[in-house]
Amino acid sequence: MSIDYSEKIPNNVDLAGDRKLQRALESWQPNFLNWWKTMGPAVPTQDVYLRTAVDVGKEGWAQFGHVAMEEYRWGVFLAERGDDRRIAFGEQKGEPAWQQVPGEYRADLQRLIVIQGDTEPASVEQQRRLGETAPSLYDLRNLFQVNVEEGRHLWAMVYLLHAYFGRNGREEAEALLQRNSGDLDSPRILGAFNEETPDWLSFFMFTYFTDRDGKYQLGTLKESAFDPLSRTCEFMLKEEAHHMFVGTTGVDRVVGRTAELMREHDSDDVAPHGGIPLDVIQRYINFHYSVSLDLFGSERSTNAANYFTAGLKGRWQEERRRDDHLLTEDAAHVDVVRDGVLATDEVPALLALNHDLRNEYVKDCQSGLKRWNRVLEKAGVDRTLTLPHVGFNRHVGVFSGHHVTPAGELVGEDAWNAKVDRWLPSEADKTHVRSLMRPVYEPGKIAGWIAPPSNGINGQPFEYEYVHLA
Repeated sequence: MSIDYSEKIPNNVDLAGDRKLQRALESWQPNFLNWWKTMGPAVPTQDVYLRTAVDVGKEGWAQFGHVAMEEYRWGVFLAERGDDRRIAFGEQKGEPAWQQVPGEYRADLQRLIVIQGDTEPASVEQQRRLGETAPSLYDLRNLFQVNVEEGRHLWAMVYLLHAYFGRNGREEAEALLQRNSGDLDSPRILGAFNEETPDWLSFFMFTYFTDRDGKYQLGTLKESAFDPLSRTCEFMLKEEAHHMFVGTTGVDRVVGRTAELMREHDSDDVAPHGGIPLDVIQRYINFHYSVSLDLFGSERSTNAANYFTAGLKGRWQEERRRDDHLLTEDAAHVDVVRDGVLATDEVPALLALNHDLRNEYVKDCQSGLKRWNRVLEKAGVDRTLTLPHVGFNRHVGVFSGHHVTPAGELVGEDAWNAKVDRWLPSEADKTHVRSLMRPVYEPGKIAGWIAPPSNGINGQPFEYEYVHLA
């Protein structure tokens, strides 16, 4: 079903056929726009070269053009409804997918939707001032594209809350605009979304690691027996891919420029030459990866088991798994710390679903490291970037309260404190990176700490004027 952009709220869910719901969302819309004006991008623009979803089909689903950001057509888009979709896992496996919320799962489903919805405006808030130090118009446009799509993902969750959860859902939708990232009195729900995104290296790491966590969380919800949630997440994943592309290629370009400066000056220390040393890049990887791992929750989780059994959340690519999709008789191995040693325990597979999802994520993260190391190899730099051990710098789960080195060694507090600045960004690292953050708004120009992209956007050259500033 194509999206009608003549509607006040563009949608493919026939809002016009439900006047009560339409009025409720139209009353929420001004609050959203006010939030966007006060908490969205701080750089004033005339318009930005953005992609806008026009269809949910696999081909030709988006159009590109200069759009005034406050006029971006946020709306409600769901993937096509499958014929006779069946529940793929849990106790009700094989039964028809739910088109309405079963009463017994109402509270759990609402909570899952609220947590997902809370992350979307949070990242916009975290990135509010980044545009003031954009290294190029190309990068500024990519930031804004990520921002408007996070705004649309908020709309996706708000629609579900309004359409299926009655008064409580409407109240939760309002609360999504009342919490703010880093606010002392009303912070965002998940810790990673209260962290600052103070510079572009942090932004690229966030879009690589933290948005990748979002990919896996959305992937579990896409399997949900609640069909509207499944279809919503399927469409969101389509948009989310760009966010990870921004992170992957952004780090590519930082690493590439660092390697170039290392060769040019025959030195690992490129800081005096306006670059970001590889050691600093490694420490940023360590931090953002470890913070993102915390988002998967505890390695053993009765909540995750209950969500699976009930059909609320599946596993990543559930239907490709070669098992009974019930897991009542299966076992899995999870990390433990026992007697001061890292080890594993065998536990029921249902209790290890967070651990399973985290393992899928870790494998995916490795692909970026291989890519960045190929950049170094091609540049003739005999160095490699690595992912730290999954227990490193953790504050959630089995490793919380323990000190694990990037190499996976369990150490005491004194040993940790003695070397923490070698493993995590120090104040000196952050100060140096921030010192490089100077805006470059001239078309075709770019800051000295990052390489230009190999390709522009939608067939446009890098020199294209992607953003018209106010």
